[in-house]
Amino acid sequence: MNEDSLNLEIRKFLKKVGISSQRVLENYITKAYNEGSIIKDHEIEIEMNMTIKDSDLQHKIIDKIKIE
Repeated sequence: MNEDSLNLEIRKFLKKVGISSQRVLENYITKAYNEGSIIKDHEIEIEMNMTIKDSDLQHKIIDKIKIE
């Protein structure tokens, strides 16, 4: 296995995940803030799940984003 190639492919995937996730979060938070369903100093709980098809691997990240 070519580790450099693997590393590059993983980085490309993570870049797609990061960019698209950031857009989704920004759009949701902006809309919710403008509608008044979230306010300043509010925290939004976030959960991200990663699974690999044809595998039982699952990875979950849970965090909060504070709106300032």
